[in-house]
Amino acid sequence: MLAEEKDQGTPATICISLDEESTLGLHPSVVPTLVLEVSSENHPHASQPSLHAYTEGGLKANITVLGAFLALLCTFGQMNAFGTFQAWYAAHQLQHLPASTISWIGSLQLWVFFFSGAPIGRLFDAYGPTWLMVAGTLCYTLGMVSLSFCVQYYQYILSQGILLGLGVGLVFYPSLASISTHFLKYRATAIGIAIAGSSVGGVVYPIILQRLFESVGFGWGARISGLASGAGCVAATLMVSSFSAQRKPGPWFDIKVLSDASFILLSAGSCFVALGMFIPFFYIVDYAKHQSIPDHMSFYALAVMNAGGVLGRIAPAVLSDSIGRFNLLTPSAFLSGLSCVAFWLFAKSLVSIMLFSAAYGFFSGAFISLVTPCVAQISDIRVIGIRIGMLYTIISFP
Repeated sequence: MLAEEKDQGTPATICISLDEESTLGLHPSVVPTLVLEVSSENHPHASQPSLHAYTEGGLKANITVLGAFLALLCTFGQMNAFGTFQAWYAAHQLQHLPASTISWIGSLQLWVFFFSGAPIGRLFDAYGPTWLMVAGTLCYTLGMVSLSFCVQYYQYILSQGILLGLGVGLVFYPSLASISTHFLKYRATAIGIAIAGSSVGGVVYPIILQRLFESVGFGWGARISGLASGAGCVAATLMVSSFSAQRKPGPWFDIKVLSDASFILLSAGSCFVALGMFIPFFYIVDYAKHQSIPDHMSFYALAVMNAGGVLGRIAPAVLSDSIGRFNLLTPSAFLSGLSCVAFWLFAKSLVSIMLFSAAYGFFSGAFISLVTPCVAQISDIRVIGIRIGMLYTIISFP
């Protein structure tokens, strides 16, 4: 059965469904339903026609989603838990420094992660995800182990700010870009499930890290966390695969984006959102302590924020595959900012802080989950890695 849909200025999509009575034989790597996207010469992001088959499921695709979930749980999830490090540094190793100075460690980590997107995306388009994730696993594990021996401020900057940020980027971008090569119709759902791993990690890591730091000390706590996360990244690397046949090195900077109004507007809007998106994740623990919340309870505020992000990363993503990804991206960004202005400023008790954490986690998680499928939606599959990476590189500057 063959059906073809064409929209002016967009790639044609051919859906092929093979049932039991079909006379066509199945390739071992192709599941019974394929979605083929044809990019014509009129497509603004393609210089020549291309044909790409999306499995929309199957063993490899589902294992890739699971592997990406695990990868983001072990890396981005721990980066989401920087509030725990911030509070611990302020009370112990770096107590002589103001909180704003300590937060530069996390800010630099985020900047390195975002800025590395474009070069990592270009390498993904050329060589696939495996070796990038291998490098990311080594970088991330080395960063956590070296962090356990840090004493001076500059050492924290080098290990956690730079090395860990680069390691997270080398694992994050190939994982999500690989999912985009397997899915078209259900891309947002698949990516949302994978990105939910970062929120699950954000729930687990603050509690685990705090318990480790108190029981075995910061040094061994960081080593145990780093080695366990490294093992998870190894498993994720073995699970993630790309379904794209493109293996030709592309440009380090896709100059065509300068004439793509959709990409420029999406990048500009994302810059404004990113300006304050991670501030609550950094300071919610310190804020709770400032409101006289006991230390053993204040760390749960960050865990609740990331727990809200689990639902926020999955539910809106599933819904967006039906009603449109851009239709949910804008409300998610607006409501995440509104929750800070209308809720956080008035949160003084434990209950109100927890409610704000859950609400902000949900709306910010929805934005993080939807922005990548939005980039993929307006990009050619042959340059999907560098286009996703370029968006994150652009929003690193604000």
